[in-house]
Amino acid sequence: VTTFRMPEDLESVLDKQVMRPTTENLTKSDFPVQSFNPKVQVPYQVLPGQCPRRIEIERRRRLYLTFDIAQLLASKGIDSNQLMPRHHDPDNMPTIEDKKDLLFPIYLPLKIFDNEEYDCRTPEEWISLGLEPGSHDRKPVPGKALLPTDDVLGHEDPKNPKLIYQWIDVGVLDYDKETKLYLVHKTDKNGMVRNEEGRPILNGGVTPEG
Repeated sequence: VTTFRMPEDLESVLDKQVMRPTTENLTKSDFPVQSFNPKVQVPYQVLPGQCPRRIEIERRRRLYLTFDIAQLLASKGIDSNQLMPRHHDPDNMPTIEDKKDLLFPIYLPLKIFDNEEYDCRTPEEWISLGLEPGSHDRKPVPGKALLPTDDVLGHEDPKNPKLIYQWIDVGVLDYDKETKLYLVHKTDKNGMVRNEEGRPILNGGVTPEG
C-alpha cells in the first residue's frame, strides 16, 4: 500500500483539464429565481404521458421571454411615446394642413382603460414573488414600465411635451392599494436594482431605520 503523492506541478495539471460548459446559471441578478416563473394551471402530480409541471413552467417562461411589449404595440400601429397625456398650448394647436403631431391630443390617462379581470396574479401575489424561502428580506420583482427617459424632468412634470416615454426594465419594489400604483426602480446597465450606494434595494427600499 502506498500513500497518495500530489504532483509538484498540480496547477499545470489542472489547467490542462478541459471541462464542458456548465448548465448552472452563473448570471448575477437582484431578482429571485421564482419571480421569472409564469403561473400555470397544472397539478403538481400528473398522470404518465402528461406534461410535468416543471416542463410546462419552463416552456412558458422561454415563450414569454421572446415577447417584447414595445414590439407588440408597434406591430398594432401604437406609438408607446403617445400613450401618456401631455400639456398642450391651446394657442398653438396643430391644423390639418400641418400634417404633424396630433390634431386631437390624448387627454385620457392610461389607467382608465386598465382591466384587472384577466390578470393571472393579484398585485400582492406579484410582490410576494420577491420573497425567497428562508429569507425575511423581500427582493424586487422584474418588470417593464412606461417611464420618461429624463428622470429629473419626469419627476417635476410628467406631462411635459419634451419628455420621451419608453418601456424600461425595472424592479418592482412595492404596491399601494389605495392609489393602485406600483413603486418601481430602473435597472442599471447590468440589470441590477441598486441604490445610490450600490447596494441591493430590499423590502421596498425601507431600511431598518425607517
